[in-house]
Amino acid sequence: MKHDLNDYCYLFFSTFSNPTRLGIVEQLREGPKNVTQLSEVLNQEQSMISHNLKPLIRCHFVLVEKKWREHVYSLNEETMRPLFKIIDSHVEKYCPMKGKCKR
Repeated sequence: MKHDLNDYCYLFFSTFSNPTRLGIVEQLREGPKNVTQLSEVLNQEQSMISHNLKPLIRCHFVLVEKKWREHVYSLNEETMRPLFKIIDSHVEKYCPMKGKCKR
């Protein structure tokens, strides 16, 4: 089955189009965390965190490692660090006024 670039872009960006998922990714930038830690810092129920981790894991933006009975989540550094660098560069150049982008 052939997919258009549009299909892949939609899947990629729609995975991030959720505030909870963005919060998870932002927290994981600081280092690996388990669901309890993410739940506490994001002030969300653990079930909501788990639900939102699934698409991030499915798309390999977030990796999971099982340590005894605990699952520890971390960013896929290979993909996410270059992406953050591009976003940070764009924001610095085009959105210097606290999120208000230049016209």
